[in-house]
Amino acid sequence: MHKLEQLNFENTFARLPDSFHSRLNHTPLPAPYLVSFNANAARLIDLDIEEFSRADFAEHFTGNRLLPGAEPLSMLYAGHQFGHFVPQLGDGRAILLGEIKNRAGELWDVQLKGAGITPYSRSADGRAVLRSSIREYLCSEAMHGLGIPTSRALCIVGSDEEVYREAIETAAVLTRLAPSHVRFGSFEVFFYRGQHEQIAALADYVIARHFPHLADDPEKAKDKYRLFLDEVTQRTAKLMAQWQAVGFSHGVMNTDNMSILGLTFDYGPFGFMESYDPGYICNHSDPRGRYAFDQQPQVGLWNLTCLAQALSPLIPIAAAHAVLDGYAPTYYQHHVKLMGAKLGLSSATQDDIQLIVSLLEMMHASQLDYTNLFRSMGNFNSAADATNDLLRDQFIDRAAFDAWAEAYRARLQREPGTDSERKTRMDAVNPKYILRNYLAQIAIEKAEKHRDFSEIDRLLNLLSKPFDEQPGMESYAASPPEWARQISVSCSS
Repeated sequence: MHKLEQLNFENTFARLPDSFHSRLNHTPLPAPYLVSFNANAARLIDLDIEEFSRADFAEHFTGNRLLPGAEPLSMLYAGHQFGHFVPQLGDGRAILLGEIKNRAGELWDVQLKGAGITPYSRSADGRAVLRSSIREYLCSEAMHGLGIPTSRALCIVGSDEEVYREAIETAAVLTRLAPSHVRFGSFEVFFYRGQHEQIAALADYVIARHFPHLADDPEKAKDKYRLFLDEVTQRTAKLMAQWQAVGFSHGVMNTDNMSILGLTFDYGPFGFMESYDPGYICNHSDPRGRYAFDQQPQVGLWNLTCLAQALSPLIPIAAAHAVLDGYAPTYYQHHVKLMGAKLGLSSATQDDIQLIVSLLEMMHASQLDYTNLFRSMGNFNSAADATNDLLRDQFIDRAAFDAWAEAYRARLQREPGTDSERKTRMDAVNPKYILRNYLAQIAIEKAEKHRDFSEIDRLLNLLSKPFDEQPGMESYAASPPEWARQISVSCSS
């Protein structure tokens, strides 16, 4: 494992022409201090966790001191925000230090989020606040624990510097790791500027770095741009299915927040659904529900259409349409498979859709906790004379549950193994622990009011193993208390 000075930077994105990024110096963050570090993420870049105890560690991960080999820059992109095109966005508060190559040969972007003003800050201060940094730090690791593709979080560094949002808050810098921070909007900016050479250059770069099989195979190389769009489409469809299966709502699915690799990133006003509500809106800044929970799959396709348009100088329109036509079948097939697995079905098919839909409708009517109900479904007794009272009594309409339970029992008869074996399968896909907003809020308040970061570390450890029982931590699986209804998250969160 490496010391800070030994990290192996390569910086391939910095080799692209200046039209793709702006090189810059950081804005110093006064008196930085370490809030939390993630040992699991440190291993991705071969960083010795003993380095976190260094007195100068926080200086390096605010940009106050430059790591050897780093080439700080901010990336240019545009994007459709809430359906409206914004011609230039870019990293308004993030600085890409470069890419670190680990011993496995993987390249990881190291990005400082909240490191200060960039050429794309658009009159903003370029800072992140401790509150939002804690939320992203915890949620990216929670998503990783759930097996969902995501950016990772290495550490949070705080400062007493005041930052003005709805109220005065303190500043923080989140160090984010990802294989790439290229997004749909990275292509859109050049399409709307009519700079087709840059579109091709960026596509070639992304393909060479992340989809090399498309360039290395002579036959695929002839059609590499269409195949590239197809792979992005497939990854996005599967990601949307995974979000829906765990009840995750991103909150701001603008095209500039969509990863070209099908990762979950740019966490802001996200939320894990608690009482099941298909129209759940987690973002207070989205009163019309453009990015409501049940809209996410369709928005994923809409965003891919924007990407296809940006790639149209490279891909014939008819070919792009054919690629996008593959989105819905992939999404539905993957979603049915995931939802079937949540019910212990080893090979869910179209015939199981009504079983799944009926359960969700009953959950909605009874306002049942999405995560907890599915976790408890592992205890369903499939014996003919079983009443399953602990499950049954959660539903308002007991007769409807009885009818559903009979259909479910009949379906389980076609499954191999015992109830105990089925429960093991179900517990492996139905998490006991998610990052509920009230859990994050408790950690935030302890950090802000008392500079007590212990709850952040406790949640980080808890959420890294969301499917395990974790004795002594049962209270973290509880449905939210009444006061949690007052929590509101928005685009500033």
